[in-house]
Amino acid sequence: MLFRCRDKSLEIGKRTYIMGILNMTPDSFSDGGKYNNLEEGIKRALQMIEEGADIIDVGGESTRPGHTPVEEEEELRRVIPVIERLSKISDVIISVDTMKSGVALRALEAGAHIVNDVWGLQRDPKMAEIVAKYNAGVIMMHNSNVAEYEDVVKDIIKFLEKSIEIGEKAGIDRSNMIVDPGIGFGKTLDHNLEVMNRLEELKVLGLPVLLGTSRKSMIGKVLNLDVDDRVEGTAATVAVGIVKGVDIVRVHDVKQMYRVAKMTDAMVRK
Repeated sequence: MLFRCRDKSLEIGKRTYIMGILNMTPDSFSDGGKYNNLEEGIKRALQMIEEGADIIDVGGESTRPGHTPVEEEEELRRVIPVIERLSKISDVIISVDTMKSGVALRALEAGAHIVNDVWGLQRDPKMAEIVAKYNAGVIMMHNSNVAEYEDVVKDIIKFLEKSIEIGEKAGIDRSNMIVDPGIGFGKTLDHNLEVMNRLEELKVLGLPVLLGTSRKSMIGKVLNLDVDDRVEGTAATVAVGIVKGVDIVRVHDVKQMYRVAKMTDAMVRK
């Protein structure tokens, strides 16, 4: 199976791919403010590529609980310069982490290959058609404003089936789609742990699966650790995710998680 994103592609199943997180924000839960200027952002992106990142996910609006919404123009100001520069100096796959179709459009014009939508094409009605127009990849994440479920994994699958339907109606090919169960989004600790335990059930969708657990509150609550001290907990989730069929992991600590993924792949991928 190939995942396609414009002129790039990844062979799914060959190994676990690493998506490095580049938050061009002052208020992201983990690294807000560290890389929120162009030079620091590019420096960090190149460092993550050197450490093993296959994809750089550039975000200009924090999606942490209680975040302050960002106007579209400000989000564009944060992400477009780094996408333009990175696309010129590297052949890495670039993803834009946004829920706004206007930002997705400008990012694709600037050289991005993937749109990472935390609302799975279900919030902005123009998002799917923009992805289709550019033959871009799309990551469709499950999200909810209310953490209430009959069966959390089955409900995630129903949500993602709707996202797939929206994408296909807009003209997005299935080979351009990735699904993400949305760990930490609209879910309690118990929900998150149950999703981790049942990740293999997402394979019923027939698409590559991305897992984003890096430094999240699930780890902090279980281990009673601050956000900057969760690398081992993240490593545990990455390893379990790979065993259960995850294809891409979205992480802050690229060097360490590249090693975790490579070791886990050596044991479970034939």
